[in-house]
Amino acid sequence: MTQQNVRHVPVLFHEVLEFLSVRPGGTYADCTLGLGGHAEGIIRQLGPAGRLIAFDRDPEALELAKARLSRVSEELGTEAPHIEFIGEAFSSITRHVTPASLDGLLADFGASSLHFDEARRGFSFQADGPLDMRMDTRSGSTAEQVVNETNERELANLIYELSEERRSRTVARAIVRGRPIATTGHLARIVASAVPPIKGSHIHPATKTFQALRIFVNQELDEIRALLEAAPKLLKPSARLVVISFHSLEDRIAKDSIREGAQHGIWNILTKKPVTAGEEETDRNPRARSAKLRAAEKASGKQHNTGNRQQAAGLAKRVWGV
Repeated sequence: MTQQNVRHVPVLFHEVLEFLSVRPGGTYADCTLGLGGHAEGIIRQLGPAGRLIAFDRDPEALELAKARLSRVSEELGTEAPHIEFIGEAFSSITRHVTPASLDGLLADFGASSLHFDEARRGFSFQADGPLDMRMDTRSGSTAEQVVNETNERELANLIYELSEERRSRTVARAIVRGRPIATTGHLARIVASAVPPIKGSHIHPATKTFQALRIFVNQELDEIRALLEAAPKLLKPSARLVVISFHSLEDRIAKDSIREGAQHGIWNILTKKPVTAGEEETDRNPRARSAKLRAAEKASGKQHNTGNRQQAAGLAKRVWGV
């Protein structure tokens, strides 16, 4: 574990707590526990009657977060809330959370600092490491298997669809010709040699390809859709939903889901435009530059007439199964 991880400060920390509006004694779900930064802020406000349900499918991240939050609980003593740790993907949330039981739900999408900072996890090309990219290292295909076993056409399609890389066919052709590929450095060099940097851009040519592979390996977009579909059923009236995305595909899913729900009386949107990090935070943490926070409050139903409530209930049953 790097020293940077020990001192990790979560993205948009104060904004998350503001929009979650943590109620002492409430029940909250942190669906992307990571290194426990947001969770620490939540449990410091919950009190002894409160409860935090924390999800992370990465066993290493879960253990680090447990240690961090254990220290915080010891510090809080009798004022510490109950914390339940679940080492599964957040798409499993309906198996662990009772309907209409949450006062707030938080999800910080994408990979965590732990993934990018540790070369052995294979998420970054900044340092050479095995081409893994799995958040849950206990199961699933690795990125190495994907780049070496997927045919050229399918590889080009997934790179384009999951990163909007316009040069995906050229990238896929170069990858197939460069097989076998076993490390992040090797893959990055192949991509960079096939598609040089765009003039005026400071982004590494392999950035989008790595993003696409990571999303594919971890089925990230499907996970997000499943969580947003489940959220209305799990939240109490007036409870809060807060999500942070780091690229346009994630943000589009969140925006469209919340907006559609709002149109049918399920959500009251709290952020007409996504909340972004200020200059001070982005100077301290460059990753925060791409973060976009969206928040909504589950409608109480009091402001809608009976017809609207019935319409909303019908939509929820069709779309979300509630």
